[in-house]
Amino acid sequence: MIIKQKKSIGDIVLISLLIILTILFIFPILLVVMNSFKSRLYVSTQPFVLPNSQTFVGLENYINGLTTSGFAFAFLRSVWITISSVVVIIIFTSMTAWYITRVKSKFTKGLYYLFVFSMIVPFQMVMYTMTYLVNQLAFSNVFGIIFVYLGFGAGLAVFMFTGFVKSIPVEVEEAATIDGCTPLQTFFKVVFPMLKSITITVAILNVMWIWNDYLLPYLILGESQKTIPVAIQIAMQGAYGATDYGGFMAMLVLAIIPIIIFYISSQKYIIKGVISGAVKG
Repeated sequence: MIIKQKKSIGDIVLISLLIILTILFIFPILLVVMNSFKSRLYVSTQPFVLPNSQTFVGLENYINGLTTSGFAFAFLRSVWITISSVVVIIIFTSMTAWYITRVKSKFTKGLYYLFVFSMIVPFQMVMYTMTYLVNQLAFSNVFGIIFVYLGFGAGLAVFMFTGFVKSIPVEVEEAATIDGCTPLQTFFKVVFPMLKSITITVAILNVMWIWNDYLLPYLILGESQKTIPVAIQIAMQGAYGATDYGGFMAMLVLAIIPIIIFYISSQKYIIKGVISGAVKG
């Protein structure tokens, strides 16, 4: 005998709210995809109307965007910056979190609070100082920006890694030390493999941030070494402020496809890693 449970009013309201939120999140993406197949005139005048025989231009916007924006070089540059920055952030912040957690002193406690404090400092407060310092250190290139991203991404990463490292038994590291491991060997051979779930979470969050970031690459790299967001904005901006909105939408679609695929394939690790770090810490 199958007993059907009646949904309460609260459940119905919750489901309705979730459906509304889903539509609100998906609608902008669908709007961009839809307008990427329209001519530039109708994108401005009829943005919410589906493409028809009069407004549909096929792949013309994609072809024009690819030929005028330098998308291929910007794509490769964005891939290099994103992957390199995330790898550097993960390695340095995980080691820092391990040091802060295992070495109990006023210095490590103060260092931890400095990392936490950096999370709440608005970027606008340090923007001009950061730009001046980057120029003085000759960091205005695709290698120097990696260390800038390390500085801005370290706060959240250290905070998350620290919460997770606290859950790792010290006895495991002591056993490795007795077996003759150096501190670096203990970290990379014993501790770091145990940080897999939180490492993936930190990686996902930073990949989405760095890939979509516009302001830092624009300030540091300028127009000579454009990443995808900068390349799209510059290429689609015509004379006298005229914007090719059709090409702009097409390039946005190409820019968000990799990050959507990456997120969908890795999203299960985000909540798992955040909960693990929060609960165990």
